[in-house]
Amino acid sequence: MKLNTSKEHIDQDGKECCSGDTPVLVKHAKEHNHAPHEGHDHDHDHDHDHGGGSESSLLKSHWMLWLSLALLLGVLFVSFVLKIEIDRNVEIVLMLVAYVLAGNKTIATAFRRVMRGDLFNEFTLMTIATIGAFYIGEFSEGVAVMIFYEIGELFQDLAVSRSKRSIKALLDIRPEQVTVIRDGKDVQVAPASVAIGETIVVKAGEKVALDGTLKSLHGTFNTAALTGESVPDQKNQNEPVLAGMINTEKSVEVEVTALFKDSKLSRILEMVQEATGRKAPTQLLISRLAKIYTPIVFLLAVLIILLPYFFVSNYIFDQWLYRGMVFLVIACPCALTISIPLGYFGGIGLASRNGILVKGANFLDVITKIDTLVSDKTGTLTKGVFKVQKVETALDINDFILKTASLESYSTHPVAKAVVVHAADLTLIKPTEVEEISGHGLKGKVGEDLMLAGNLKLLDKFQVAYPRELGNIAETIVAVALNGSYAGYITIADEIKEDAMEAVLELKKLGIETIMLSGDKKAVVSHIAGQLQIDRSYGNLLPEDKVRIVEQLKAEGKHIAFAGDGVNDAPVIALADVGIAMGALGSDVAIETADIVIQNDQPLKIASAIKVGKITKSIVYQNISAAMAVKVLVMILGAGGIATLWEAVFADVGVALLAILNAFRIQGKKI
Repeated sequence: MKLNTSKEHIDQDGKECCSGDTPVLVKHAKEHNHAPHEGHDHDHDHDHDHGGGSESSLLKSHWMLWLSLALLLGVLFVSFVLKIEIDRNVEIVLMLVAYVLAGNKTIATAFRRVMRGDLFNEFTLMTIATIGAFYIGEFSEGVAVMIFYEIGELFQDLAVSRSKRSIKALLDIRPEQVTVIRDGKDVQVAPASVAIGETIVVKAGEKVALDGTLKSLHGTFNTAALTGESVPDQKNQNEPVLAGMINTEKSVEVEVTALFKDSKLSRILEMVQEATGRKAPTQLLISRLAKIYTPIVFLLAVLIILLPYFFVSNYIFDQWLYRGMVFLVIACPCALTISIPLGYFGGIGLASRNGILVKGANFLDVITKIDTLVSDKTGTLTKGVFKVQKVETALDINDFILKTASLESYSTHPVAKAVVVHAADLTLIKPTEVEEISGHGLKGKVGEDLMLAGNLKLLDKFQVAYPRELGNIAETIVAVALNGSYAGYITIADEIKEDAMEAVLELKKLGIETIMLSGDKKAVVSHIAGQLQIDRSYGNLLPEDKVRIVEQLKAEGKHIAFAGDGVNDAPVIALADVGIAMGALGSDVAIETADIVIQNDQPLKIASAIKVGKITKSIVYQNISAAMAVKVLVMILGAGGIATLWEAVFADVGVALLAILNAFRIQGKKI
C-alpha cells in the first residue's frame, strides 16, 4: 500500500519555506474535525493565510506594505514630477521607514536563518542586496527591491488562496448537525454521535451527513461535491446514499451504514489533506538544486564585486558593488520556488473539480509516463449490476417471464434478482416445493407447473433436451424447463458503463494500450473486450493471476496504471505505477490503496486524469524554461553593468508574476 508519509516539506521550524516546497493544505486534524491548517508562510512569518482568509483580508493585512509603497511613490513624485529637491537627511529617513515597513519580516526571517547556520537563502539574499543598495546611496532602489519582492509574495499568496478553493470547498460540505429519529422524535445531534442502523432525516436542500441506504421510495440528490457531476442523481429505495450529497427535492429518510469518521467523504477529506504534501520529482529536483544554486550565486556576486580590482585599472568599489547587488536580486529563485509547487497544486485542484482525487503531486508526474492501462471488468468498465439482455421462448413471452421470475424470486443470487427485476411490472406467483440445487439452479412448482430454472448443467442433470447452440452463448444463461420439456432461456449480462467505450477510445488517442483482467469466464470477458475495442483481455483469473500478469508487463518495461474497485484488486492497485480506484462504489481497501480515486466511477475520468498530468507538467516546464532564460540573460547584463537595479527588480518580480499567472492557468483548463 502506498502511504502518504512524506515529511520533507516541513523545515526546522515546522513551517513551509519557498525552496521548492508544495503548499500544504491541511495538517492531520482530530478524528472528527478536519480543520484546515491556516498559516503557511514560507518560513517568512508573514500574515499569509493561504487557506483560510479571503483575498480582501489578505490585501488588508499587508497595510504596512501599502504604506511603504505610498512613501516611495510620494518621494519619487516630489523629486521627479514636481522637481522639488528633498533634503538628503529627510529622504534617508523616509526611505528607511519605507524599507522597514516593507521588509521587516523578510529581514527578521533572514536573521533567524543566519543564526541557525542557514546563510544561503532568498531572504538573506534579498536583505544583503537591499542593504547594499542603501550603502551605495541608492535608497529608492533598495526600497523598491524590497517592496516589489513583497508584492510578488503577496501575489503568490493570492494565487495559492484562489487555487485552494476547489479543494477546500470539500472541507465545508459536511453539516455540523443532523436530524436523527430517536424514540419516534426528530432530534438534532452531531453527526459523530449517530450510530450504524439509526435513521436520519434529510430535508430538501440539506446535505447528507453520513453514508447510508435510502429508506424512502425515491430521492434526488446533487452529487457535484463528491463527483464533479452537476446532473441530479435519482436514487430508489435501498440504494446507497453518500455523505456530501445534497437532497434536492422532498425530505427523505436514510438508514446509516457507516460511522461519521468512516464515511467515504471523510476518507476523501483525509486523502485531500495528505495530497498536497507529496512532492513531484520536479519539485524535489528544484529543492536539491536550490541548495547548490544559492551559495554559487553568492560566490559569483562576491567575485563580481572583488575580482575586477585585479584587472580593471579604474576600479571603483561602489560601482562593482552595485553590479553585484543587481546580480543578487535577479538571481533570486522566486519564480521557480513559487510557480512549480503552485503548478502542481493547481493540477490537484483541477483534478478535484472534475471528480478525480490525486493523492500527491508525484502521481501527476508519473501518470504522464503511463503507456498501458490495465483494468478490472466488473465495477470498473461495467456497472456490476446484472441485467436481462434477451428472452428467447416459443411460449407466450409474458407468461414465460412471469413463471420464471416467480421461481427465481425464491433465490438471492444476483442472476435470479436480475430476472425478478425484469418482471417488476408483473404480479408474481408464490412458488412451492422449491429446491435450490447448488451450482445448478432451482426446481419448484409455479401454480400447477413443475419448473426448472438455472444453467445448462441443471437441464443435463434432469435429462432435459435443449438446443446445443445454447452452449456457445457468451452471456450468463438461465435455461428454463416446463413440466420436463425445454421452454426457452434468458440471457443475463453485466451492463457496460455508458462512457466505457469513449474512455477506451480516449486512451487510444493518448497512445495507451488497454488490457482487461477479470475473474469472469473467458467468453464473457472476450465479448466485453470486443465491444469496447480493448487491445487484450484475460478471463478466469484469480487475484494472484492478476498480480502475475501485471508483474510480467512491468518486467517488459511497461509503465502501468491499474484501475479497479474490488477488494481483490487492491494487490494489483498497489503493484502498478499508478493505482486507480473507482471511489463511489469501490471497496474501502481499493480506495485506500490507490494513488488516484475516481469519485463518480466513470472510466472516462481515467483519460481526464492523464490529461491533467500532462497539462500540469507542460506548464511547470514552461515556467522553468522561461524563468531560467530570463534570469541568465539579466544576470549577464547586470554583471556587465548594462542592467540597473530597477531592471533587475522588474525582471525578477515580472518573471515570478508571469510564472504564477501561467501556473494559475491550470485552474481554467477544460478536460
